[in-house]
Order: sequence, then structure tokens, then C-alpha cells
Amino acid sequence: MAKQFNEIGIAQQKHYNSIPFPSVLSPISSASLSRLAAAVAADKSYLDSLLHKTGAILFRGFPLTTASDFNDVVEAFDFEELPYIGGAAPRTNIVGRVFTANESPPDQKIPFHHEMAQVPEFPSKLFFFCEVEPGSGGETPIVLSHIVYERMKEKYPDFVARLEEHGLIYIRVLGEEDNPSSPIGRGWKSTFLTKDKSVAEERSLFV
Repeated sequence: MAKQFNEIGIAQQKHYNSIPFPSVLSPISSASLSRLAAAVAADKSYLDSLLHKTGAILFRGFPLTTASDFNDVVEAFDFEELPYIGGAAPRTNIVGRVFTANESPPDQKIPFHHEMAQVPEFPSKLFFFCEVEPGSGGETPIVLSHIVYERMKEKYPDFVARLEEHGLIYIRVLGEEDNPSSPIGRGWKSTFLTKDKSVAEERSLFV
């Protein structure tokens, strides 16, 4: 047990090999934004270990109300920042490291995926924050990839064997401008952060 956080359970948690998913942390005493940021910095090794063990951490009951608050906490983790280059989803930078998650209409379904799996440099960690709670729905479901892999290997061993042997190739055809009606509708200008097609083509060789 860490000094700064209390591990709790919630009804929605799953358990795999007796390990909870996700881990859920609540304040161990009266919480404030500055205390949370300080606790993250002080207990960084504990949080890293917990994340590695369980795959995800849900922070519940902390006083984050704005994107700026969220950014302060993310900064306290002191992870290396990865520029959003090559990603498929149209997003807007709100403040610091904080972007909108996806700006497509709510009727568009977003299947489970690895973030930016189609590029060589993808993020090793993601943070999610809800600033305005929706009236209904709005959940952000997550899964453990290694569990999905194990289940796939059990059910489709030949298919998984072919993937392991040959790999997987993605081919994306990008329009010039963003298409806000699609969850993967980012155009080449914003994808590669340029209005020059030759620069975009050069950068595409690296993503």
C-alpha cells in the first residue's frame, strides 16, 4: 500500500489471474490538485509498478475539473511526450499535452484498437479524462491486449500463426482535409503537420 493512495474496488472491475483490471486508486486523505500532483511525483515508482502489474489505473475521487487540471497531473508523471504525428483521428489540442480524444459524431463506433499502431513510434501510455459527463453512455472501454491475444490463439491458432509469421501491413488513403464525420478522418495536412505534399510524402516514409 502506498502512503499517498488507497487501493479500492468497484463493481465494474474484472479479474484476470486474480489481478484486478483496472486498479482503482482513491485519495487516502483530503484531496486537492496540488496534493495529487505531489503524490504522483512522490509515488512514481509505486504507480509505475502498479500500472505494469495491472495494465490500467483509474483515479477515482480526485478534484480534477478542467483540462488544465488534468494536464498538471499528467505533467507530474514526467513521461516523455510523443508528438501527435501520423495518428488517424482528428483532434484538437486543448492545453499542454491534452487533446480531444475524437471529434467524430457520437453515432460513429470506434472499435478496440492500439493507439497509433500503424506508426513506428507509438505512445506507451495514454491518459483519459472526462471534463463534461454525458447524459448517457460515454464510457471509454479498455481491454488487456495480451488477454485478447491468448483468447485469439486459443480460438484461431492458424490465423494467429500466420500473423506472427508474416506480420500485418496497413495502407491508408488520406484526403487533403480532415473529415469530421469519420473517427479516422484526419487528412494528410494535419496528419503530417504540413501543407506541402512533398513534405508530407517524406514524413510518411517514417510513419
